[in-house]
Amino acid sequence: MSDIQKAMALLIGAFHKYSGKEGDKTTLSKGELKDLLSNELKDMLGKSSDQAGVDKIFKELDGNKDGSVDFQEYVTLVACLTMMCNDFFTKK
Repeated sequence: MSDIQKAMALLIGAFHKYSGKEGDKTTLSKGELKDLLSNELKDMLGKSSDQAGVDKIFKELDGNKDGSVDFQEYVTLVACLTMMCNDFFTKK
């Protein structure tokens, strides 16, 4: 596999590692999202134990307001963080 294909497989795997623990296997609940942020992105986002912070991220990600974060909404988060990292590292 190419590097991009490996990255895609890792993104898919990370989503499904957390989705479905509290119900629907195709979405992340607020608790599942908190676990994902805590375990996978803690170095970038800091502590996700701040419930108000998790609530805000969840609200912003849940674009269709269905009370869960689907794969497309999750990928939007990852893409935005990736763009921010690129901007940070290319401006140095």
